[in-house]
Amino acid sequence: MSSSLPLPPGSSGLPVIGETFGFLNDPDFSTKRHKQFGNVFRTNLFGRSTIVLSGVDAVRFVLLNENQYFVISWPPSVKTLLGSASVPVQQGSLHQQRRKLLVQAFQPRALASYIPTMTSITQNYLDRWAQKETIRWYPELRNYTLDIACQLIVGISSGSQTRFGELFEIWVKGLFSVPLKLPGTKFSQALTSRQLLLDEIERVVKARQSQENIESDSLSLLLNAKDEEGNRLSIDELKDQVLTLLFAGHETLTSAIASFCLLMAQHPAILERLRAEQSQFKNDDLLTLEDLKQMDFLDQVLKEVLRVVSPVGGGFREVIQECEFDGYKIPKGSQVLYEIGQTHQDSTLYPNPKQFDPERFNPEQKLEPFSHVPFGGGIRECLGKEFARLEMRIFAALLVRNYEWELVPGQNLDLQMIPTPQPKDGLQVKFRRKAS
Repeated sequence: MSSSLPLPPGSSGLPVIGETFGFLNDPDFSTKRHKQFGNVFRTNLFGRSTIVLSGVDAVRFVLLNENQYFVISWPPSVKTLLGSASVPVQQGSLHQQRRKLLVQAFQPRALASYIPTMTSITQNYLDRWAQKETIRWYPELRNYTLDIACQLIVGISSGSQTRFGELFEIWVKGLFSVPLKLPGTKFSQALTSRQLLLDEIERVVKARQSQENIESDSLSLLLNAKDEEGNRLSIDELKDQVLTLLFAGHETLTSAIASFCLLMAQHPAILERLRAEQSQFKNDDLLTLEDLKQMDFLDQVLKEVLRVVSPVGGGFREVIQECEFDGYKIPKGSQVLYEIGQTHQDSTLYPNPKQFDPERFNPEQKLEPFSHVPFGGGIRECLGKEFARLEMRIFAALLVRNYEWELVPGQNLDLQMIPTPQPKDGLQVKFRRKAS
């Protein structure tokens, strides 16, 4: 029986706050403890007893036991600001029903229809950067991904330059904050921004409902989406879901694209192989889904980027039934954190894990299931996974074909990990169009 087993080794740290500050501020927090305790250790994060698990067996155990031993768990600030109707917050059968509705915006036919818009926005940004010569790339990439998300999810053009974009940035900053509703706090400002964003989304939804047969973005598809019983999303539900999709199509994607840019600047031989692959395709910027599917080496590179710098470090779950893992008791009422980033650095899965090597993802190499989970897995795998992969491929293909960039010397390239990995000095580069 698991009740007779010992708790995992570890420390609860300080009263109430536990080891939260170390977790948020020390990039090696987990690495140090795994060296000391192994793949499973106990700590206290955000005021809760937390079991931290790493490795392919741990990831598989957590992701395949959703609703049996575990349910989704979010920090209070995230839960409040995403909204109760948001799919990431929902549980059980309701979560599954809503996923089936939302996934309709990410089917292959829908994704193919997004390619011209993604391509056009990407090309505009690349041309603009080439004119500037030296750029601080990370904030530029945030604007880029937000513009694509706003255009394709709610039909708002140049979203990063609008009032909607300003409100969105304030809302994002509050997601991982102390949930105090005091005037001037990040959380309080984010709550106000959330309501204003929902008001604007409702205005867009109502305008769209008065139009007929327009399916040029996700919102139109979601407005028409029905489940098996013929039910549609209500306007209130739709507003929360749209806000969630905007976040999902922005924050982690910016991190992933920036990591690609940084790693390619640091690995010129791999960049040259990518350019050689791109030379096999027509250089007319008219990318097709078929072209993108044939970019095998690019696919390998992007998978390795997501392994080396995981945009999402892991996921929290609430323990709803006492269980056992690796000889330790996991008590009901505690929370678990399954680690994606640490699992991707496991040398038993990936020899020399610090080395950037796209050949790990050569189609002839067979990966163990749940060893590469940048988008999570199981019944909660990221809904926008294919949207993100499509945008990354389009950006990477157009970038390496026609542009060159080099890192500005002397900058701090260490990664700030919260809320998503990003170079501390914003990734400063000299950017130019390639000489033909």
